[in-house]
Amino acid sequence: MTRNNPIISRRNVLRTAAGAALVSVAGCLNTDGDSGTPGDGTGSPDSQSPLQRVAVEETTLVVELSPDADVDQINLIQPNGELFGTRDVAAGAQQVSFEIGTAYEPGEYRVVALKGEETVTESTADIVPEIQIQDVGLYRNNPDKPWDEVYGENPTDSKKNGEAFVTVRNSGSGPDAVVEMRFTGDVPNPVEDPRGSGIYEKESVAVSADETVDLFSDSFPFGSEIGDEGMGCSTDGNSGQFTIILETRVADQQVTKTYNIEYTGADEMQNCEITISDA
Repeated sequence: MTRNNPIISRRNVLRTAAGAALVSVAGCLNTDGDSGTPGDGTGSPDSQSPLQRVAVEETTLVVELSPDADVDQINLIQPNGELFGTRDVAAGAQQVSFEIGTAYEPGEYRVVALKGEETVTESTADIVPEIQIQDVGLYRNNPDKPWDEVYGENPTDSKKNGEAFVTVRNSGSGPDAVVEMRFTGDVPNPVEDPRGSGIYEKESVAVSADETVDLFSDSFPFGSEIGDEGMGCSTDGNSGQFTIILETRVADQQVTKTYNIEYTGADEMQNCEITISDA
């Protein structure tokens, strides 16, 4: 799998807009209070610290406090040193949270606990997503996938046989969102610029840290009609390679993976045997 910085595109525009929304949310929070001293780089609060746990759960940063924590405010500092937000700690409360969504700046965040204007303690947390392509498949080879649930009850055979699923995993420490999916190379219908996101009925799909998700296509990459640059079935057999390209919002990068493909056994795609393997 390779990762390449994409050229400026409409996906960059989407990410910029999402980032602006994040700044807007942060601006609505109480920004009073000391931002604290430089982070200690540990990322793991010790047993004596008022900060017992700092972790990302789905799209939320959760800060758990010890029962006897004597703090009244938690600040979250972004990687660029700016304040992301502030949470007041009510008497007896042992948890506060920050919704980071899928439009945050990846990097090292500082969580600063304060009493009045004095810093009591702080911790750091790396929040960096890492989307990877794990698998791709077709209905004819993977009938156990929820095709009917995704495409509606009793979708046509051409719909099932023409679309594909792509399994992605986020092996990083923060959430991300896939905002576009494309198929290029030796498929019947390669699409460089799909209508919408290329993901069926979704503009984007959020993928939390340590989560695996199936994305279903909306561009008929294996449709029965073969495009000018596409490859399809023949009784003599055809073979080649195709590439899946994903655009991500937080990491703002392309995630790509190339597969080998063989078409055998028939002249028409509906009756074709298609074998996909790692390149």
